[in-house]
Amino acid sequence: MSTDASADADVRESVEMEKVEYRSVIKFLFLQGKQPKVIREEMFAVYGEKCPSYDVIKKWWQQFKCGRESVYDEERSGRPSTSRNETTVKKIEHLIMTNRRISIQEIVAETGVSCGSVEAIIHNDLKMSKVSARWIPRLHTDSQKERRMSCSQALLTFCDNDPDKFFARLVTMDESWIHHYDPESKEESKQWKHTTSPPPKKAKVQASAKKIMLSVFWDERGVLLTDYLRRGTTINAQYYVNLLQKLRGAIKTKRRGMLTKGVLLLQDNASSHTAVATTTFAAQCGYHILDHPAYSPDLAPSDYFLFPALKKFLHGKHFPSDEALISETESWFSSKNADFYKNGLRKCRERWAKCVALQGDYIEKQ
Repeated sequence: MSTDASADADVRESVEMEKVEYRSVIKFLFLQGKQPKVIREEMFAVYGEKCPSYDVIKKWWQQFKCGRESVYDEERSGRPSTSRNETTVKKIEHLIMTNRRISIQEIVAETGVSCGSVEAIIHNDLKMSKVSARWIPRLHTDSQKERRMSCSQALLTFCDNDPDKFFARLVTMDESWIHHYDPESKEESKQWKHTTSPPPKKAKVQASAKKIMLSVFWDERGVLLTDYLRRGTTINAQYYVNLLQKLRGAIKTKRRGMLTKGVLLLQDNASSHTAVATTTFAAQCGYHILDHPAYSPDLAPSDYFLFPALKKFLHGKHFPSDEALISETESWFSSKNADFYKNGLRKCRERWAKCVALQGDYIEKQ
């Protein structure tokens, strides 16, 4: 063997040994339960620029996940594998359509095709990906969808007769718990880091047991009335009637002339809101209660707009007492200008129109 040939053979052997070494490390870290990104970071810290790419690490991680044991290349002879043929693609598609939750490992066992080929067929040929089910508050029945659509259409018609006049008369209300401590969401806790830096860690924390029930009445110019109910107390019809009475006083003070024009009250279907005592008193006060379909937080301005913004502001903050939490909440309400409330309330019309267009289906976040 010539000197050059011998040198080339030595180089190839060295490269193969490096590959085996890298794959052995990937397998070791995989068995420790580490994800490809973490493996890449730890290997880069040791091997530097010689470290395999993220794609290579991910590929071998997937191979080990599918049950591969060897870190050596498989023997190759003859023509390339023809596992990605029309028959195999159709078989894999049939398996997936029969059981949408089938795993890659189950498909490999069923078809005898390699893990890598199965993934290539699913992603490249079938253009499919595996996703989690989307969470929504409730799956509506056909009758509930019809009810949502009819309510939304009626409110749209009422609003479109004179939108400015409609929203000038509209007052909406809702209740929600606010906590002494409500942890940040995973999205809110994101932070920048270098490629080689370890990802930040955060212990899973639940919202505190200490909390207050916030009731808020607001219109397009701002908050009219807030009420804070201590934990352990129940909102019943009489309690809510007292709130409606306080609302009348707040409107007289803050919105002169609104009572004369007639207040349009948009609220949900809580039992305290629909009780006979409540509806009777509301009529005596001159409130016209708008029809609102059951199980429809996506159509309630406080649920889709006001409360999410407030809670995002409160997330991650610790409050030593009810008073401190109330003070911070009131400060936040006061800090928002009229445009904030106007824009949020007027989204009602868009939501009603969207509900009609979706034939009563739940409206996704916008």
